[in-house]
Amino acid sequence: MNMIRTAMLLAFMTALFMAIGYVIGGSGGMMIALVIAAAMNLFSWWNGDKMVLRMHNAVEIDRANAPEYYQIVEQLVQRAGLPMPRVYLINSDQPNAFATGRNPQNAAVAATTGLLQRLSYEELAGVMAHELAHVQNRDTLTMTITATLAGAISMLGNFAFFFGGNRDNNNPLGGIGMLLAIIVAPFAAMLVQMAISRTREYSADRRGAEICGNPEWLASALAKIARGAQSIPNMAAERNPATAHMFIVNPLSGERMDNLFSTHPNTENRIRALMAMAPEFGADRDPSPAQPASSGPARRTSVPKSGRWGRDGA
Repeated sequence: MNMIRTAMLLAFMTALFMAIGYVIGGSGGMMIALVIAAAMNLFSWWNGDKMVLRMHNAVEIDRANAPEYYQIVEQLVQRAGLPMPRVYLINSDQPNAFATGRNPQNAAVAATTGLLQRLSYEELAGVMAHELAHVQNRDTLTMTITATLAGAISMLGNFAFFFGGNRDNNNPLGGIGMLLAIIVAPFAAMLVQMAISRTREYSADRRGAEICGNPEWLASALAKIARGAQSIPNMAAERNPATAHMFIVNPLSGERMDNLFSTHPNTENRIRALMAMAPEFGADRDPSPAQPASSGPARRTSVPKSGRWGRDGA
């Protein structure tokens, strides 16, 4: 099913790309757009994850410079039966996280410094289990391709706005077609995000709860992340809105409602669904994925206080 969804997404994006190319340059422009779209599809398949990580200035970390964060991911991976993904940290005060990669063998998970600072050990485990569920469900390929191509379509629409369209007979729509391209392009990212079913978030919530062993951890984390996302801007996400659907909670301002145009289900609905799952786990709930049951209250994950992230340490 995921492969069919990905193929449909690629076909839709290619058609939209070609349509805007036709408006800009007639039949010649459409053929050029087709070539560009094919190249973008191939590029995003192999390199889209790296591009998205660069957009958000993500830095790869290891056990030495973020030990608790890395250990949580490592133990959750073992529980899920997945290969170890690359682990990244994003220097942003807004608590949030996402996963990317074309398959489980080439996956990456990324969390913001705000997430590590504001969540308990268990809550962070719930969030990273959710992201690993996206990897296991192979949602990450669809999300990465969506982010890459939506950004490309938006740039093509801007090109149409600044340079105008072909005015010969190859473009029967004339000025109307140009106007449509200029209007449609800014909303291309949103249209593509709508094409990705929001049920994948509920599915990842459920599987994430199974991986970490307790749905209440993720429910508590979602409440904190939603509050943080409402009050703390994520400027990298604001500059790259086509990547918003990749985050566990929408990082953009003014995008909180569970309506037709939202990229995410309403957070309160997700929390209720998770809490309704709690009785299913019962005595099977694990006390913690990465620390002993007798360790006492949940402690906050430590992050370097100097603000330096990456392989040079804290």
